Amino acid sequence: MLYGMDKLDEIFDLQDALNKRIGVNTDVMSDEDKAEWVLKYTLAMQQEIAELVDSVPWKWWAKYQKFDEQNAKVEVVDLFHFLISLAQVLGMTPEDVHNAYSKKNKVNHERQDSGYVKKDEDDSRHI
Repeated sequence: MLYGMDKLDEIFDLQDALNKRIGVNTDVMSDEDKAEWVLKYTLAMQQEIAELVDSVPWKWWAKYQKFDEQNAKVEVVDLFHFLISLAQVLGMTPEDVHNAYSKKNKVNHERQDSGYVKKDEDDSRHI
């Protein structure tokens, strides 16, 4: 097992328990249920991103705003809750996420090495 994977495993287990407590069991979803929950979790993540944006002084015309780093951290964790739930809806395990992340990270480095002058979606099809 890779270093740190035990933490990712734990996060997945904690999220699965929370989701089941709320009444969302990703183990027994139909394709229709999966589509519904992908949409729900994506919308929830959009809201969390909006809340994260509100943690920084983005209104250049307003002088009252301050950077709220503590709240920004909380919003990032909220995003993780929904992102892990989304991965679980799609049947991904912590190992699946790690493997896909590693492969995509390699693709991103290769894109940078080549100057990333054209979009080529085929370079990610193997992930």
